[in-house]
Amino acid sequence: MEIIGHFINGQLSTDTARTQAVYNPATGEILKQVAIASKATVEEAIAAAEQAFPAWRNTPVIKRARIMFKFKELLEQHADKICELIGLEHGKIVHDAAGELQRGIENVEYACGAPEFLKGEFSKNVGPNIDSWSELQPLGVVAGITPFNFPIMVPLWMFPMAIVCGNCFILKPSERDPSSTLYIAQLLKEAGLPDGVFNLVNGDKEAVDTLLQDRRIQAVSFVGSTPIAEYIYKTATAAGKRCQALGGAKNHAIIMPDADVDNVVNSLLGAAFGSSGERCMALSVAVAVGDEIADVVIEKLKTEIGKLKFGHFADKSNDFGPVITAEHKAKVITHIDSAEKQGAKIVVDGRHVAPQGYENGFFVGATLIDQVTPDMSSYQQEIFGPVLQIVRVSTMQEAMKLIDDHEYGNGTCIYTRDGEAARYFSDHIQVGMVGINVPLPVPVAYHSFGGWKRSLFGDLYAYGPDGARFYTHRKTITQRWPSANVREGKQFSMPTLN
Repeated sequence: MEIIGHFINGQLSTDTARTQAVYNPATGEILKQVAIASKATVEEAIAAAEQAFPAWRNTPVIKRARIMFKFKELLEQHADKICELIGLEHGKIVHDAAGELQRGIENVEYACGAPEFLKGEFSKNVGPNIDSWSELQPLGVVAGITPFNFPIMVPLWMFPMAIVCGNCFILKPSERDPSSTLYIAQLLKEAGLPDGVFNLVNGDKEAVDTLLQDRRIQAVSFVGSTPIAEYIYKTATAAGKRCQALGGAKNHAIIMPDADVDNVVNSLLGAAFGSSGERCMALSVAVAVGDEIADVVIEKLKTEIGKLKFGHFADKSNDFGPVITAEHKAKVITHIDSAEKQGAKIVVDGRHVAPQGYENGFFVGATLIDQVTPDMSSYQQEIFGPVLQIVRVSTMQEAMKLIDDHEYGNGTCIYTRDGEAARYFSDHIQVGMVGINVPLPVPVAYHSFGGWKRSLFGDLYAYGPDGARFYTHRKTITQRWPSANVREGKQFSMPTLN
C-alpha cells in the first residue's frame, strides 16, 4: 500500500517507523498509509530550513516574488489533480474543492506583491543631516500547523507569505488528508524554490511538540480547534516564539423580521451544509427574531433540505459529501442526540441516512433542529457537521446578547433590509468577521482573517496585511553623516528638535 511521506530539503522522504491509515470517507475504505514523523525527522527538516535561510533571506524580493508567480501558474495548471486528491481523502465535492483552491491561489497572488509591501518607510532629515527608515526583515525558520478541513487553502494562507518575506518554512499538515498538500510542495520546487526553503513533515503530537519546543523555530501559525489552539499558543509563547493560533467557532446568523426569506434560506443552506459543515466559518446557528419569521424560514428550509444531494466527491451534482472520519460522524450524531434529549425539536434528521452504494461511508445528512436554547451542550460546543440549529428570540438586542455571551467570536451575520439595524449590528457585535446579508464573511486575500475571544490566540490575524506583519520584524534605522567640520557637543538630556 502506498505510504505518504515527507518533503525535506527538496526531496521526498519516508519515515516508516510509525504509520497511520488514510481513509476514503465516502466508502470507509483505507486508501493509503501516512508516515508519522519522529522527533529526529522533524529536526532534520528544521536543520534543512536553517541551512537554507541565509541565502534565501538575501535573495532579492523580486526573485522571491517571481517564484510565487510561477507557483500560482502551476497550481492553476494542476487544479484538477489537486481537487481530486482533496476529494479522495477529505470527501469534499469537486466544485467545493475548486473553490477552496481558488481562495488559496488568491493568497499566492497577494504574496506576489511583496516588492511593494516590504518596501518599508523612509524619512529624510528627521534632524540635522539625520535620516531614518524602517525595514521589514524575515524572522528565520517558521512553522505552520494546519487542519484537515482545508488541506490546501489554509497552508496557502501561511507559507507563500512567509516564504516571500524571506523566511524558511516547516509545514505540519493534517495526517488525515495529506496527499494534496504534499503534491503542492512538489509544485513549489518545480516553480524554482531552492531546496530547504520549504519543508513538510506529516505527524502527530510528537511532531507538533518538536516544532513548539525547538529554539530554531521563531514563529508558529496554527488553525484548528480551540483547545489545541490554546495549547499551541501557550506552549509556543512560553518558548519565546511568536504565535497566531486560530481556534473554533459557533457562528450565528440573526434573521430579522424584515429579511428577504428566499435569500436567507438559500444562504443558510450553503453556509450550514456546504463542505458538510466542516468549516470554521459555517453558519451553525440561526437566531430568528420573532416566531413568525422563524416559522416561515423553518418551513422553507425543511422543503429545500429535502432537495439536497450528498454523496461521492466526483459527482458534481452533489451538494456536499461525508464527514472526515467514522469517529467524527459518531461525534456529530452524539450532538444531535443530546439536543433531542435536552428538549430541542429535530425537524430534519440526518443521523441515519446514506447515499445508495455508499452505506459504509462517513455520511451525516443535513439536519435541522428547532427550539434550541443556550443552555444546551449542542449550542455551546462546535459541532463541525451538517447541522443547523434554530434559536428563537424576541428582539435584536436579545439576539446580539446571545452572540456576545458565547465563548467564540469568529464570524456572524445579519439578514435585514434595515440599514440602521445593520449598521448598529456591525458596530457593536463582539465578533471578528461580520456579514450583512452575506452568510460567510471570509475576508478576501488582501484583507486579513481572524476572530475574537476564544476563536483567536495572538495579536495578528491570518494572511493579508497581518500576514506580512506576522512573518517579519520591523527594524528602524537612524543614520547621520556629519560634515567633517561640524562636531556635536556633549548632550545629556533627551534629544529633541526644539
